[in-house]
Amino acid sequence: SAQIDHEHLRIHEDNAGFFGFFDTVNDQEVASALVAAAVQWLASRGMTLMRGPFSLSINEETGMLVEGFEAPPTIMSPHHRSYQGALAEGAGLQKAKDCYGWKHQVLPAPPRAQRAWETITSLPEVRFRSVSPRKLKKEVHDILDVFNDAWQHNWGFVPATDSEAKKMAADLQLILDKELSFFAEIDGQPVAICVCLPNLNEAIFDFDGKLSPVTVPKLIWRLKIRHPKWARLMLLGIRTELRGKKRYAPLAMAVIAELVRRGLKQGYEWAELGWTLEDNRLINAAIRSMGSTIYKRYRIFEKPIGA
Repeated sequence: SAQIDHEHLRIHEDNAGFFGFFDTVNDQEVASALVAAAVQWLASRGMTLMRGPFSLSINEETGMLVEGFEAPPTIMSPHHRSYQGALAEGAGLQKAKDCYGWKHQVLPAPPRAQRAWETITSLPEVRFRSVSPRKLKKEVHDILDVFNDAWQHNWGFVPATDSEAKKMAADLQLILDKELSFFAEIDGQPVAICVCLPNLNEAIFDFDGKLSPVTVPKLIWRLKIRHPKWARLMLLGIRTELRGKKRYAPLAMAVIAELVRRGLKQGYEWAELGWTLEDNRLINAAIRSMGSTIYKRYRIFEKPIGA
């Protein structure tokens, strides 16, 4: 696909158009033709740079898998054939940024994280609160409000829109595990979010791509009662106004420790954390300190139009 994200252009003013859903047989001529068609479409609309793959925006499935092919994809994460990165480069695409997918074994939080959790939960104005399925539209609005504030300075950031909020609420209706998705609140106001979802792909592996009167009850049982062994941490963010306040300095690690406590209680064994940008040293260091390891690498490519 080739697409223009007008919200991205409004914020970044870089004349960048996007491509996505890149899939091809192992043939350089075919791959180059696909890239050329996307470039031509974007050029005809005044774009001077092509970036991707995004399906369809940076707030959805992002990047091309270039490392970690042996592990199956988790919910809402891209997966590609091992030859596709080389085909993309052969078509003139160059690396813009890498994103990491982290593998985390769900074990009790290490002492440093536990101390952070104890410090934060001892503050009388702070509490962790699960997302309420009964108020999902309002909850998603609050989640994205924190997300838009917390992520606003990240590379490529585009704020989530009202239409994306509606879609997110609809998507979460079935798959949400309220114990894994929660807010941190100060005096009743959301200041941090954690959205972690059970791995839907694990629950539907034997459905042959079909939902039926037989498979739907199985899906509900696998998601809500048995629980998959894997989950994926989708969103983690803290309002920017808190980052310089010493009183709340341990909050980020406390949120992760709270997620670990909840995951253990629900019986999850593994989680994919991310994606995270390769140059986000602060969050990558925090994730690594929890014992997580990089097991997938997703690459965002770009190509100057006219080059």
